[in-house]
Amino acid sequence: MAAPKSLSSVAGLTDVTVRTGSGEFGRALLDPEAAPPAGLVGPDGKAAPKRFNVYRNNVIVSLSEALGQTFPAIVSLVGDDYFNALARAFVTRHPPQSPVLMWYGGAFAGFLESFPPLAAYPYLADVARVEWAWLQAYHAADAAPLDPAALSAVAPEDVPAVRFTRHPAAAVVASKWPVLDLVRANRFATDAAAGIDLDEPQAVLVTRPDLEVGVFLLRPGGEVFLSALLEGSTLEGAAASALEKTSEFSLPDCLSDCLSSGAFTAIEGY
Repeated sequence: MAAPKSLSSVAGLTDVTVRTGSGEFGRALLDPEAAPPAGLVGPDGKAAPKRFNVYRNNVIVSLSEALGQTFPAIVSLVGDDYFNALARAFVTRHPPQSPVLMWYGGAFAGFLESFPPLAAYPYLADVARVEWAWLQAYHAADAAPLDPAALSAVAPEDVPAVRFTRHPAAAVVASKWPVLDLVRANRFATDAAAGIDLDEPQAVLVTRPDLEVGVFLLRPGGEVFLSALLEGSTLEGAAASALEKTSEFSLPDCLSDCLSSGAFTAIEGY
């Protein structure tokens, strides 16, 4: 895997001297309407507004491209041209907090959710949440998943009090929309877009038990059950929470799914 680009390397800010506050420079760099900051000069010691504008465009384009690489399903859903405009709007409102571009975009789902022109497409935010969880899982620490057979080593009377250790890559995304179908059709199997029912809620587990990131559909109540377990609840407490939310919850099925998909690394105390 190639080393991730940094903001400074893509900006090319090596032949311009900045004689101004870093806050002013950063704000101007990400605002296409802002004038170049005062005190910025080129190698000849003269003001360099054209150089700055080139650098500013490079930064915005690079950040937009980074977003496109992180959220390819969103690109597919809205189209390249609209996504580029959308990304530029996001960049001006949410400057990067890290120089590593692969970590840029954590606020993108919330931005989509609150962006008025996208009010008619409320599912986009949750699609972005699944894609962000996929990225986090891809870069999460390696850890061997729990062997599903390990639960058999627990005495029957102790099973209700069992707590699991979360896999570093595990995350749950619950949605009122068919997020798994939308992500699959627009990222992994682009010929599968037909037949998606936008009235079907879906919840998914995103994790990476081995080399590949997996996105798994959760059964009814599974998002409540698994979320509780990942947050440290006992097996009994998580099951009670899930059953309270939906009468369709099946403890054996949901537990089997969680164990087989690699959501945990250990049983605490065993």
